[in-house]
Amino acid sequence: MTDSGAAISMFERIGGSTTIDRLVDCFYDRMDTLPEAQVIRAMHAADLGAIRYVLKRYLTEWTGGSKLYSVEKGHPRLRQRHIGFAIGNAERDAWMLCMRGALEETVVDPAARQDLDKALSGLADWMRNRP
Repeated sequence: MTDSGAAISMFERIGGSTTIDRLVDCFYDRMDTLPEAQVIRAMHAADLGAIRYVLKRYLTEWTGGSKLYSVEKGHPRLRQRHIGFAIGNAERDAWMLCMRGALEETVVDPAARQDLDKALSGLADWMRNRP
């Protein structure tokens, strides 16, 4: 994910791997504690360590950083990987609630935060597999 017409990647705009690590940790901390996120927390293992690792690697690559995810896992095939989970509006909204809070807490540049929010919102919408 790079900005159209710009040479700098979103990964660089938000502060690189330090910000990605903080973003993912904040995201899963919110998922683990917010009552509104119970619907998506229930889809995850009790220990979130492994999935934190995977999301950090995915977001690093997706935002324009090093190709960490595809080297290990191949093409993301996100919808295929999530097909076993019922993802509708409630799940999308809970995911975005956690992600928006994490973005607010970790991405300092308001324009980059807004651009990343827009891109992640599109991704969350695309992941729905039920009405």
